[in-house]
Amino acid sequence: MKLEGRRQSTNVEDRRGKGGKILGLGIGGALIIGILTFALNKFGINVDESQLQQVGQNFGINTEQTSEYTLTAKEKEFEVFAKQILASTEDVWKAQFKKMGKTYKNPTMVLFKGSVQSGCGSATSAVGPFYCSADEKLYLDLDFFDELSTKFGAKGDFACAYVIAHEVGHHVQHLLGTLDNAHAKMAQQNETEKNKTSVRIELQADYYSGIWGYYEKEMFGSIEAGDFEEAINAAQKIGDDYLQKRSRGEVTPENFTHGTSAQRMKWLKKGLSTGDMKGGDTWSCSYNAL
Repeated sequence: MKLEGRRQSTNVEDRRGKGGKILGLGIGGALIIGILTFALNKFGINVDESQLQQVGQNFGINTEQTSEYTLTAKEKEFEVFAKQILASTEDVWKAQFKKMGKTYKNPTMVLFKGSVQSGCGSATSAVGPFYCSADEKLYLDLDFFDELSTKFGAKGDFACAYVIAHEVGHHVQHLLGTLDNAHAKMAQQNETEKNKTSVRIELQADYYSGIWGYYEKEMFGSIEAGDFEEAINAAQKIGDDYLQKRSRGEVTPENFTHGTSAQRMKWLKKGLSTGDMKGGDTWSCSYNAL
């Protein structure tokens, strides 16, 4: 991709170098905090973590420890890239929503390392990049870009861009009401049906990431030879069947949650080739026709 001189999004929350907050109370301190919390709750006064820390500090208890992290040159490079791709999605989806007579609300990208607390709960880097509709943020450990290349064999900058665009695709689903409706439906389903609904969600996000790629090329002319192929290869390498075969040696379709390699490539290609919002309906067709 040709990204020289492109703007970087400011809708980014960097949690990598600030260190984690750890309650360093010790047995005595924990006992004091426990007694105070019990007493306050007994009278209907709820306290959160920040209030606990303040209470501890008032008693001379060290409630917080921080650790510093120095970013590597590669991490800084990945950061600039991620901010540029996020900025591109902002421009593309603002224009697309305007065409639909709607207003696009930018999501926030949270950069973290190792583990993170989101509006959807805590998570580690092992889960990969994810989007949380509860706080309208996408979470990304930039180490995943290295894993994408070395572990999954999906090389190239557009493969990494596809990952971000996919998570932004979930944000688009959220803004359009699709994601929330799907989640409400899943709450009433058994495990097998939940997985099928999840596949429909993920394939539509793949389609939306393809739409982003279509208009990234049209609006900015940044696409180079082989870029789209890098994303399609990445979609193939993170298909449920491919990953299951690689890790277990067998495939169990009832446990699919994101779609097969063929399905993911199909919907991504469709978005990349058409740029048509109306073409991303993964809900009306039968499951076997996805």
